[in-house]
Amino acid sequence: MFERVLVANRGEIAVRVMRTLRDLGISPIAIYSEADAHALHVRAADRAYCVGPEASRQSYLNMDAVLDAARRSGAQAIHPGYGFLSENAEFARRVADAGLVWIGPPPAAITAMGDKLLARRTVAAAGVPLVPGVSEPVADPAEALAIARQVGFPVMLKASAGGGGKGMRLVHGEDGFADALDGARREAAGAFGDDAVYVEKFVQRPHHIEIQILCDAHGNALYVGERECSAQRRHQKVLEECPSPFIDDGIRAAMGAVAVAAARACGYVGAGTVEFLVGGDRQFYFLEMNTRLQVEHPVTELVYGLDLVAWQVRIAAGQALPFTQADLAPRGHALECRLYAEDPETFLPSPGDVAQVRWPTGPGVRVDAGIDGQSRVPMAYDPMVAKLCTWGEDRAMAIARMGRALDETVVLGLTTNLALHRRILKDPRFAAGDYDTGLLGSGVPPAATPDAALREAMLVAAAVARHRADEARASRAGDDDTPSGWWTSGRRMGG
Repeated sequence: MFERVLVANRGEIAVRVMRTLRDLGISPIAIYSEADAHALHVRAADRAYCVGPEASRQSYLNMDAVLDAARRSGAQAIHPGYGFLSENAEFARRVADAGLVWIGPPPAAITAMGDKLLARRTVAAAGVPLVPGVSEPVADPAEALAIARQVGFPVMLKASAGGGGKGMRLVHGEDGFADALDGARREAAGAFGDDAVYVEKFVQRPHHIEIQILCDAHGNALYVGERECSAQRRHQKVLEECPSPFIDDGIRAAMGAVAVAAARACGYVGAGTVEFLVGGDRQFYFLEMNTRLQVEHPVTELVYGLDLVAWQVRIAAGQALPFTQADLAPRGHALECRLYAEDPETFLPSPGDVAQVRWPTGPGVRVDAGIDGQSRVPMAYDPMVAKLCTWGEDRAMAIARMGRALDETVVLGLTTNLALHRRILKDPRFAAGDYDTGLLGSGVPPAATPDAALREAMLVAAAVARHRADEARASRAGDDDTPSGWWTSGRRMGG
């Protein structure tokens, strides 16, 4: 096992990975940009190294700086978290070339699954079902229109590179098709530096379902259930749950077998996720594979009793999976709400200084947070600041606990999307488990009932009073004379 691991990320995922590293007896090393010098993930590490200015390309995406920090820290391995360099095959190769262990899949697997068109060809060869469409990019509007006519409208235009809803257009008919194609290509070029776009059939009443997989270097490959990710805004996930209320045991087993086949097709090792579109008719189709840990991995951990980060580390250290597919059985139900520093109505980012935080507690509640009352949320990075997760013996209990957790959560100084999550929980379609990816696009209940608004106002007022009391106590206690560069925990920041 490793003595030190550098976490090449920031925010809540860096803190979450470091927590498991400590559980394994491994010293966590952080990197940070100048804007994150006092961030929570820096304070959670044993040592931290500045890798550049605020801009991601000059810091968290700066391969030379990240590798230099690993060298100076004496780390034996690098965990990339998700985002930034986590799905960069070149960086994975450079980590290995530097004599370090990459806690992730082989570079060849990242390459095969990182390009959606190449991924389609790879898994098709393994017999994985694909959404009707093409596996090659189309640039000529006439050719693209001919393909759309062949598969039948409505169709999706999708960027070959990247994800997150960038370079995607839903087209219902021939009118406006050429404009949609041009728009998708421009957006793809701007987001990924690659304007390649392909055409595929739009699945009616689609559910976005993903299968968690674990593969070791000894030939073992397993699936660890599914996650329902259909509560989305503009193709970006907002709330996830495990297991899916839409999937039965038979479909779960069939999708799991297909996910394992897709993983084997690209020589996968580590934790990964195979994403599917499942139509209202319960026919499922391969969407893409994410060659990293997913944001929503905690719901799988809560239901299956596994620490997926721990297994990433153990697999990277050469260990074999000690359990079989038959050993993996779901227990209960779990939800995750992504907490963003953004306006819940306009969805615009809301960066700034955090004045006070109160996270929910109690049975069945888990919080993966990247902020506390000493944090600042920069504009330069993803606005997700925490994930609120709940577990229950059944779905109803998990939802009830999430309602309580949302009511107990207080974040002062930032505008957050807490109100949106409350609205989702109140939607009768969500409560019944009868929803698809159109949930947030077809209207949800009003922002807040008078009772909910009053309760939130009372919580905020109580937090303000607590904050003022803390300030008064700090003032009476005198100034903190802790030497610069040292945290009160005794951990020193690196250069």
